[in-house]
Amino acid sequence: MTATELQHIAIRDFALYVNRQRTEDGRKMIAQPKRTILLVDDDKAILRVFSRIFEKKGYAVSTAENGKQAKSKLMKTAYDATLLDIILPDIRGTELLPLMQKISPKMVKIVLTGLPSTEDCCKLAEKWADAFLSKPVSPEIIIELLEKKLYEKKT
Repeated sequence: MTATELQHIAIRDFALYVNRQRTEDGRKMIAQPKRTILLVDDDKAILRVFSRIFEKKGYAVSTAENGKQAKSKLMKTAYDATLLDIILPDIRGTELLPLMQKISPKMVKIVLTGLPSTEDCCKLAEKWADAFLSKPVSPEIIIELLEKKLYEKKT
């Protein structure tokens, strides 16, 4: 097992939550690890809304408003997934993708953009990301896509 995989396991263990449901005979169900997600976007409203949505779905959410914050968090924590805006104040999101792949190759990477897609951007996103979505996009579509990609990475 690599150091990254061990770190990922430790973080997932740390993020355990207790499922308060009980079986028919009254026993507690086995605790399940929360999935972790890093949201990277310079729009605070988007971070706030998506944080709430993912937390309600049982995710442990971290946010970053720029590339520097995202890099710092990626170096300290292993995430199951990230939603990454392409246009950030200090760096293009597509420049973070190779780093994300190197640090955590099993992490699901979904790229979001509000700009019309350029060929270069799409090619880079296709090479390093698991999916590419244009804003505006409904939370239901993102969650459905994310769950699908997480399942595919798991199997």
